[in-house]
Amino acid sequence: VPAILTEAIPAATQTIDAGLDTCHMLAHQYTALLESMQEDLQRFQELRPRKLREALFHVRQYEAFLCILLSDAITSAQEVEKVKVQFAATMEELKNKVQNKVSIDTKEVFPLFVALSNLWTSFQDEMLLLNFLTSMTNDLQQFSEIHSQLFPEGVLASLLKGVTVKSDEERIRETMDTRVNVSDLEHQEWLFPETAENFDELLIQYRGFCAYAIGVQGLTLPGNPAIGILKHKEKCYVFSSKEAAHNFAQDPDKFIRLNIEKAKEYAELINLLELHQQFGHLVPHAQARNADKYLMEPTPTCEISTQTDTHILPPTVVASYEWNEWEMRRKAIKLANLRRKVTHAVQTDLSHRRRENSSQVYLPKDVSTQTKCDSSSNVPRPQVFLAGLRGGPCATTRVVKVDLTRAVDET
Repeated sequence: VPAILTEAIPAATQTIDAGLDTCHMLAHQYTALLESMQEDLQRFQELRPRKLREALFHVRQYEAFLCILLSDAITSAQEVEKVKVQFAATMEELKNKVQNKVSIDTKEVFPLFVALSNLWTSFQDEMLLLNFLTSMTNDLQQFSEIHSQLFPEGVLASLLKGVTVKSDEERIRETMDTRVNVSDLEHQEWLFPETAENFDELLIQYRGFCAYAIGVQGLTLPGNPAIGILKHKEKCYVFSSKEAAHNFAQDPDKFIRLNIEKAKEYAELINLLELHQQFGHLVPHAQARNADKYLMEPTPTCEISTQTDTHILPPTVVASYEWNEWEMRRKAIKLANLRRKVTHAVQTDLSHRRRENSSQVYLPKDVSTQTKCDSSSNVPRPQVFLAGLRGGPCATTRVVKVDLTRAVDET
């Protein structure tokens, strides 16, 4: 993992640097075209200033995002180097403790294993962060491709013929030797490197762009602190030229309002120039928490509770009470209708003195008696035989009756 990070971080930073170079080139070209349009409108009749300004602001936004990603990548590289040193030192300490020992106390090596696990987790976290930065850079690439569709390279090259394109560094170098005359602007407070402490750490408004060029020219020109930093109402402003600084210092509130109006016209300037104090309702929640940075006071809040007595009087329930007006109206209509109604009855021949009759009977129920035991008697079967009915050797028939029935006591 450390070897992969060592190779991946420079590759990620190179990709971001390439994107920044493209942004810088486009921003410088758009700025040069806008300046030339203000001087010679006839030459650039086919070019729309608003579209070009939107492209310039878009490139500056893209540049700001890439600078944030580059800063995160550099911080990640520094963190990886620090973790690598700690990891190597912990591994060396663990080797010295173990050496060739067959067994070792857990109390001695377990904290080292825990430390190694934490350091390895840090490597994995940096890997995830680098993957996130790389994917975000790739996702932002589509915004850079839009400019090739709006202003193809051939069209942009033809428009830039005879136009001097200056980079931000060149503009700053040209104004390094110029400085505002404090004697001409005594009513304003100016800060210089030799008169202000922590000069390089001052919070500059409008993300370091010229405070005069934004509202007047609609350009995002880099400000040069060496010209002088104007401190107005506890806020610091920089300018791209000595003339811009003098014009702004004559009436700072006027040009601040112009910048706000320009931000209303181009809404992307609100976040690009960090105009959150003028548009407080658009401040993100995470940024609004940092009140010192954006010079905004948080809204004071407190928890308040009140207690009231319930059921002071004894409850009285009125069953006939109705609060619904429509229900009372319905009952009133019902009562009014009942007072005008009369009940009538008619009797016909079929219903004269007739009524339905019904009778109910109770059916007899089956009754049986059970005795304790069943008993029976068995008598001998009668067996009576007659002999001599078919005759015999003598002429006279003699019938003899023989009773062979068994006695009762024998059974």
